[in-house]
Amino acid sequence: MELLILNGLANGLIVGGIYALIGVSLTLLYGVLRVVNFAHGEFVIAGSFFAFVLFSTLKIPPLLALPLAAVAFFVAGWLLYYVLIPRLALSDDPELMSFLMFYGVSIAAAALMLLLFEADSRSIDFTFTPVSVQVGPIYISTARLVALAITIAISIALALFLFRTLPGKALRAAIMNPEAIQIMGVDIVRLSAFAFALASALAGVTGVLVALVFPAFNAFSGAEYTIIAFIVVVLGGLGNPVGALLAGVVFGLAEQMATVFLPQALAQIVGFVILVGTIFLRPSGLLGTRFRR
Repeated sequence: MELLILNGLANGLIVGGIYALIGVSLTLLYGVLRVVNFAHGEFVIAGSFFAFVLFSTLKIPPLLALPLAAVAFFVAGWLLYYVLIPRLALSDDPELMSFLMFYGVSIAAAALMLLLFEADSRSIDFTFTPVSVQVGPIYISTARLVALAITIAISIALALFLFRTLPGKALRAAIMNPEAIQIMGVDIVRLSAFAFALASALAGVTGVLVALVFPAFNAFSGAEYTIIAFIVVVLGGLGNPVGALLAGVVFGLAEQMATVFLPQALAQIVGFVILVGTIFLRPSGLLGTRFRR
């Protein structure tokens, strides 16, 4: 039992780090743009297929696919912002319309990936040497350890960006009070486009990590990661990037530990129990008060 608990904790930290990146990219969108991106999971899986195509056709390993995915998804997100988001401003209820719009985008993205890659589950046949590493009494996949290291590095870089750089401070200010930063002369449209592009880049990079850590993915996997993203965002606090990072780790640990102590069927509902419990007991989330308007 002790080994099972240690394995659960280790896998919870690794999976939780990936969940944290998924959540923080979604919370940036909602915090700055007030956009409910129901297609976020499809963006993540698109990153997984991006890495799959690079490896299967050009033999580019996942680690090299990470910066390529970041650049490609950043550019795609920047362009997609100007195609989709300005239309929402014409609506009487932009948040509701964003939900409906991106729900349609999620269906279209899943259909496109189904057309390109069919319904079969895909995986990247890439292994590190050695395949696993002994950490204390347990063995952990080298791929998972690499993914954890990358997740930590991205999280630190993101925190430094948000708290130490001028664009990062502008993003945080836009989350707290977008009207005030416009009075200070900040171009909210360009800042919003940057936020959308940054969130898309994070989603693409996370998709590469998903392909590296999890055994398989397919065109329909996006819905699962969209649900995970919303659970993390609600748990961490709407519009709070730091809260999303913390909530992702908490959720990953809870999910993995549930598989140790509960039957498989019950372990799958842990995420929904956490979501409902957070809404009832602490609607603002773990750190929601920090960015309250």
